[in-house]
Amino acid sequence: MKVNILGNSHSMIDQYLGEIRNVHIQQDPMRFRANIQRIGEIFAIEIGKTLPFQLTEITTPLGTAMVPQMDSQPVLATILRAGLPMHQGMLRIFDRAENAFISAFRKYRDDHTFEIEFEYMSSPSLDGKIVILTDPMLASGMSMEVSYLGLLSKGKPAHIHLVSVIGSKQGAAYITEKITSPNVTLWLGAVDEELNAFSYIVPGLGDAGDLAYGAKVDSR
Repeated sequence: MKVNILGNSHSMIDQYLGEIRNVHIQQDPMRFRANIQRIGEIFAIEIGKTLPFQLTEITTPLGTAMVPQMDSQPVLATILRAGLPMHQGMLRIFDRAENAFISAFRKYRDDHTFEIEFEYMSSPSLDGKIVILTDPMLASGMSMEVSYLGLLSKGKPAHIHLVSVIGSKQGAAYITEKITSPNVTLWLGAVDEELNAFSYIVPGLGDAGDLAYGAKVDSR
């Protein structure tokens, strides 16, 4: 699996990464969501560079121009609810894409360990298509793995791009160990060193879903 890390490159993604991590700027949920959307747009543009284009004749008011155009748009998939702002950013770039939505969450036990509960998925057929699966935080990697396997039940994609804003070293290692297909690429904005006892990324940014949409009661 190829791994691409976009952050720490003195580009605008670093500006937005800094803002979504900043405990003071995080107090504004609308700005938090907007920054996640912007990061989604940056990822979409970078992933777009890997997609197939075909030289196409375009009619202008004064003549014709040969312009590279996408052969087809990817399918955009995300894990609810935290993935929605990032998904919206992707959709602003791939504005005619088909969409898939996955409901998966951590179900905690009394000892604070957890399992991933996969509840629901709405998806088109994925046979022969390029799929982009987004989840802002790649912590343990288990949610991404479960969602990836769920997507495979909807067909055989030509390629799957797995995209997270921030990942842990452990989560990135887990995904690259568990998903060995050459037709999968992992994209990360930043990689943090630590995963704490509750499987939250440190320094990370906290709970992306709560910051975007408000605190929740954890599932037990």
